[in-house]
Amino acid sequence: MEHAYTILPLGEAGLLVRFGSEIRPDIHRCVKALADDLAAHPFPGLVETVISYTGLAVYYDPFRVRRAGAPGQDSAFRIVSDLLARECIPRADDSGRAAPRVVEIPVVYGGEYGPDLDFVAEHSGLSPEEVVRIHTAPKYLVYMIGFCPGFPYLGGMDKRIATPRRATPRVAIPARSIGIAGEQTGGYPVSTPGGWQIIGRTPTDMFRPDRADDPSLLHAGDLVKFTAISEEEYLARREGQP
Repeated sequence: MEHAYTILPLGEAGLLVRFGSEIRPDIHRCVKALADDLAAHPFPGLVETVISYTGLAVYYDPFRVRRAGAPGQDSAFRIVSDLLARECIPRADDSGRAAPRVVEIPVVYGGEYGPDLDFVAEHSGLSPEEVVRIHTAPKYLVYMIGFCPGFPYLGGMDKRIATPRRATPRVAIPARSIGIAGEQTGGYPVSTPGGWQIIGRTPTDMFRPDRADDPSLLHAGDLVKFTAISEEEYLARREGQP
């Protein structure tokens, strides 16, 4: 992998491999490639990795790391950081990766499902229909999952519909709501307080706690395509579910 990076400690049981400070697809590809490499070649003591916009957090058991390390190396951080720099990062390569998974998410826009659609349109100097057309045009890159279970942070939204967060957050946003905050768009898999501008809602469950092995619909590296549906289609797909 030919990309500049820095390795920083995260307490006594973790470190951060940072590939930059900008939200860019090329930087994210480096993050995802390293995460995939560690999933395929875990080192002794690896606990988990967490993908963010520009870096990968690597958490480990320092006692197992030290037991498996070379004699004389008494710092788990040094052992892991040396291993990453010497083997994992050079080996990580996204050139041979399969095409990303594309997940289509249907959305009913406006009305009770998207109470802020008119505000986004007014702020952008567009009609609500134009906002929907622009919002459904791209394929969005899932940069990371966070904030609450299954919440996707998506990149690639058209700046023409960028809208600031609400001045006063809502106490509860319904599950599966789709919103805009600044130049970001994303969805609320579960009901939670939040300040994003809500423009629609999907009938698709984005967090499925009954699937213990893979509860999140989306994962970092996926592509999301929103499609507009009618209220009738939304209700039919929910089939009486809340």
